[in-house]
Amino acid sequence: MLSKAVATSEVDTAREPSTVFEIIPYWAERAPGRIALVEGSRNYSYFELDKFVCDTADMLRRSGIGPGDRAMIVCENCCAAVVTYFAATRIGAWPVIVNARLADREIDDVRDHSGARRLIYTTAASPRAKAHCLRHGGVVVGSGPFGDIALGPLNESAEAEPVEGTLTSDVAALVYTTGTTGRPKGVMLSHENLLFVARESAKIRDLRPDDGIFAVLPISHILGLTGVLISSLLSGARVHLTSRFDPAAVLSAINKDAISVIIGTPPMYAMLAEYVDRNKLLPVGGQALRLISAAGAPLDAATKAMTEKTFGLTLHNGYGITETSPTITLTRLDAPRTDCSVGRLMPGIEARLAGTDGTPLAQDDIGELFVRGPGVMKGYYKAPEETNQAVDGDGWFKTGDLARIEGDHLFIVGRSKELIIRFGYNVYPVEVESVLNAHPSVARSAVIGREAEGGEEALAFVQLKEGYEIQVADLSEFAAQRLAPYKRPSKIYLTDAMPSSPTGKIIKSALTAMAEVCAKPCSPILTRSAVAEPTVS
Repeated sequence: MLSKAVATSEVDTAREPSTVFEIIPYWAERAPGRIALVEGSRNYSYFELDKFVCDTADMLRRSGIGPGDRAMIVCENCCAAVVTYFAATRIGAWPVIVNARLADREIDDVRDHSGARRLIYTTAASPRAKAHCLRHGGVVVGSGPFGDIALGPLNESAEAEPVEGTLTSDVAALVYTTGTTGRPKGVMLSHENLLFVARESAKIRDLRPDDGIFAVLPISHILGLTGVLISSLLSGARVHLTSRFDPAAVLSAINKDAISVIIGTPPMYAMLAEYVDRNKLLPVGGQALRLISAAGAPLDAATKAMTEKTFGLTLHNGYGITETSPTITLTRLDAPRTDCSVGRLMPGIEARLAGTDGTPLAQDDIGELFVRGPGVMKGYYKAPEETNQAVDGDGWFKTGDLARIEGDHLFIVGRSKELIIRFGYNVYPVEVESVLNAHPSVARSAVIGREAEGGEEALAFVQLKEGYEIQVADLSEFAAQRLAPYKRPSKIYLTDAMPSSPTGKIIKSALTAMAEVCAKPCSPILTRSAVAEPTVS
């Protein structure tokens, strides 16, 4: 049984890690001087990182956090956040990592729902974390080489969760999803869940100890935590942490820091390509760069083509969900795709398609995707009914995504809840978005449905590339030439910025409210720089 802490001497470094907290000492013994983390001008070896984690674990234990307690880490990407995460797992606590850029209400909702024993804030690296700390009455408890860490008040009423007999099945991350219900929903992911995905995705991406991985995806997001941070450290690689996405900084790091792997979202790559094109920076340098991979949001053909032109590399793709830790599929390095397939299932994962009535469908049909494998969550925290609705008795998880399978490759068509039915025909938003995104003036777009005569209508939101202009009639005609009449957007809104998550994923639930307040007619020519509020055609 896990005691109050796991000391360095108790970690078995003779075998491969079977828990998250064993990763750092594993490499600290084998390659103590190798650089593990880079943040700005500072870098830390695996030996130093192991010491920092042990010292921070002792501090957390002295502060009253123990096995089964929820330790909520309010942070942005920084060494202090990484150290605190591994320290929490080391003492058997459940790390609840949340992005410090969330609103006060969102932070407080997660705190209250998780029943956190204490909140930990990375105050030195994040002004927003410092603001939350001050609001909660937290105090700085220590300043290591990586900066200050502060603690919030001890929650005396918090109850520790039972510690399971097998360490691998203990919760290694309690990740809260944004969702569309307005209620926080905590996904319980075990050591086994996270290490399965981290290990298999590292193999497929061929991550190596000499790799430098650019980590801009928030570690508070499951893709940033598992697919970037844990996967990279498990491979003994070097992780370059940055808290904000800035195209200029990315290009600088590629050249100066020997970045070899970038894992980002399609919107990030679209902004990079636009920045390079606008500033006439082709060709993009970086002799070490060998892999660019997208995930976290749908990839369209236009973004893929622009990105590949920018870097001279194949933009690989993948798919996953928080509840599956997250990765389900990835494209293979030895089999690059020219389309937007999300790739093949990772080894150990099964998939099937089903209709709305649950009837199994053939691979070439479009149906809801169900998956099963070692990455599927333990469940939703404090929500057994929701867990039972999402995962059946045989372990099949209902993704809520519509998909089709061609051969052994998966294609995501859209979310089942986002499907638009127009005059009895199915309209998949991702198809309409792909067409709009192909216009040379469009940076990105999003399509939602709204009740109308004939069932529903499609509303399109379009963000233009900086400095570009377009006539709405031309954009409508562009879509009309490429879409059947029932698929064409009945209205096109221009917005200066899309409501987005920290990973760049468009929050479509916010678009409905935007459409309701946008009733003014558009000007004949729309430019991104000229419009602050959404404009409707």
